[in-house]
Amino acid sequence: MHTTLISAEQLAQHIHDPSWVILDCRHDLMNPRAGREAFDAGHLPGAQFADTDTDLSDKSPGPDGAFRGRHPLPSRDAFIATLRRWGVNDGTQVVAYDAHGAMFAARLWWMLRWVGHEAVAVLDGGLPAWQAAGQPLVTEVAARPAGGITAKASRVPMVGVDELVASLGTGGRLVVDARAPDRFRGENEIIDPVAGHIPGAVNRFFKDNLAADGRFKPASQLRNELGAIVPDVEKAVMQCGSGVTACHNLLALEVAGMTGASLYPGSWSEWCADAKRPVATGS
Repeated sequence: MHTTLISAEQLAQHIHDPSWVILDCRHDLMNPRAGREAFDAGHLPGAQFADTDTDLSDKSPGPDGAFRGRHPLPSRDAFIATLRRWGVNDGTQVVAYDAHGAMFAARLWWMLRWVGHEAVAVLDGGLPAWQAAGQPLVTEVAARPAGGITAKASRVPMVGVDELVASLGTGGRLVVDARAPDRFRGENEIIDPVAGHIPGAVNRFFKDNLAADGRFKPASQLRNELGAIVPDVEKAVMQCGSGVTACHNLLALEVAGMTGASLYPGSWSEWCADAKRPVATGS
């Protein structure tokens, strides 16, 4: 069973295994059609497309009509139905990949753990690593029978905005922001209507989890780097712009053997939608 990362060479040994499900998570925050277009142009054999905006999110308001962020989670039942459509069963090994250093694949990894599925891994290095290993791409999409996965107890904690607001200034939570440093400092906000970050948050740009070749850094290096930022992992809350790249930091923590951090799914896009919530700028 693979539960964090899988190499291109390891995946190639199982690429035609009918008990494995491979999901292409390519996406572009500024061009929602780009992921599907890239998938149609060429993808891993047997892969299916996982749309960040529709399969991995539900953009409807919450029960109170409140904005939940740009990529709010779907209900667990809705996500289970999506997984069944992809052919996922309780014993299925799922592999997620993208072409962006696992920027989007890590979201799917976290969501499967959210519904209690353990056998899910991210292709280390993504599509570039697959091609660098001399492996093929295809354009056809093979039909798969529906799966029968069942929801189980979540393997991952998360916190909501009200809990996070209540924890400000108490020392009970450490918020770690995965956005680029300039966006964290409030200097170059390109997506959300307000620039800045949650007061007291620290910055760990998700790309800092990767080596120069686009693969994750070794576990020992991640443990040293992340341990300097997150002294008590069970008190840490990962967030980003909309709850997507925060999952990259959660995956890096898992690779490092540091388990127990929470996700704030609404992230900065939800936080800054209410003018009553405080905003900090600078480092």
